[in-house]
Amino acid sequence: MGEDVDTRKINHSFLRDHNYVTEADIISTVEFNHTGELLATGDKGGRVVIFQREPESKNEPCCQGEYNVYSTFQSHEPEFDYLKSLEIEEKINKIKWLPQQNAAHSLLSTNDKTIKLWKISERDKRPEGYNLKDEEGKMKDLCTVTSLQVPVLKPMDLMVEVTPRRIFSNGHTYHVNSISVNSDCETYMSADDLRINLWHLTITDRSFNIVDIKPANMEDLTEVITAAEFHPNHCNLFVYSSSKGSLRLCDMRASALCDKHCKLYEEPEDPSNRSFFSEIISSVSDVKFSHSGRYMLTRDYLTVKVWDLNMETKPIETYQVHDYLRSKLCSLYENDCIFDKFECAWNGTDSVIMTGAYNNFFRMFDRNTKRDVTLEASRESSKPRAVLKPRRVCIGGKRRKDDISVDSLDFTKKILHTAWHPSENIIAIAATNNLYIFQDKVNSEMH
Repeated sequence: MGEDVDTRKINHSFLRDHNYVTEADIISTVEFNHTGELLATGDKGGRVVIFQREPESKNEPCCQGEYNVYSTFQSHEPEFDYLKSLEIEEKINKIKWLPQQNAAHSLLSTNDKTIKLWKISERDKRPEGYNLKDEEGKMKDLCTVTSLQVPVLKPMDLMVEVTPRRIFSNGHTYHVNSISVNSDCETYMSADDLRINLWHLTITDRSFNIVDIKPANMEDLTEVITAAEFHPNHCNLFVYSSSKGSLRLCDMRASALCDKHCKLYEEPEDPSNRSFFSEIISSVSDVKFSHSGRYMLTRDYLTVKVWDLNMETKPIETYQVHDYLRSKLCSLYENDCIFDKFECAWNGTDSVIMTGAYNNFFRMFDRNTKRDVTLEASRESSKPRAVLKPRRVCIGGKRRKDDISVDSLDFTKKILHTAWHPSENIIAIAATNNLYIFQDKVNSEMH
């Protein structure tokens, strides 16, 4: 990274609409599947778009690895809760892929209230020669059937079928902010502001409440759950983060209700930095286990932190994402940007971490060299194989040619959702209604 960053190439960008952005088109989640061959995005309109990576072509090596639209379907529709007189948005909050068990793929998608399990399968053959049906599928008159024939499979154009397998509803009173599939491949959990539920993938009418932080009197409420994730290797462990900036690691073997955590990760606050905004900016918006399961990555408003599971007192690494905004917190509070929830991601070897920022900037931090870089996902640099140049934000004083002043940052352009290919240096960046996919020219350079 750093001076080598000019090798980072744009591989493909999916621009939904060049001229007009509707609220429904804004991408709200991005997720690679376990092999990285498929990439799913969800948007505020309740749609899921799945991209498939094209196989390498000997004739066109420049097209290697491009992601093209594989399937699009409507996952959620707007609903109305008549008991509470509340509209339920169709916006897709999270998508999680299930490990592939057969030729079909499966994913979970959720809006604020309802989680759905979808099956994505391919069909390139169709049966012909039914005995009791004609070519249009209508039942024949049995008097006309004088001989029996064996149906045969004939090739047809490839068709991607997306079917809803299960709908998990009525499990949450508050808005679902996280779903996470367990390593046992049989269960998953869903978290809202005050509760975390454990579901079995085959049972839709009941779930087990494993965390409940709702106080008897809601006036005593001091924090809410912001994110939750299962450990990648141990099916009994999971972590959840709170709006107070703490992480709680829970062991489901200890008790059925995991209100009592087995480890609490919390960084003591520096009294000299205490301000009106301290509690808001310390809220953890995302938590991700490393692939090895040894570390946790968290994102709050100004920083990303790496925690060692064996050390509860403080993070082992802290990286400033946009420290230049510390003096702008008052105006960011007034325009509600201070409540933006940024996500974070690990690369395949847990050596580099990535998170988003404003002005369509995203940041990468190399844990080994301690170098970092700011890059921009913009339409100007979205031509295939264009070079991404590092960007720099300056606070005052002398400015270099390509520097951008902190006062001219566009806070309406924000990179909230990012994803990293599980094994290669391919990243997906959601910028409003655009999906950018970047790839290293040489895959080994980020490792």
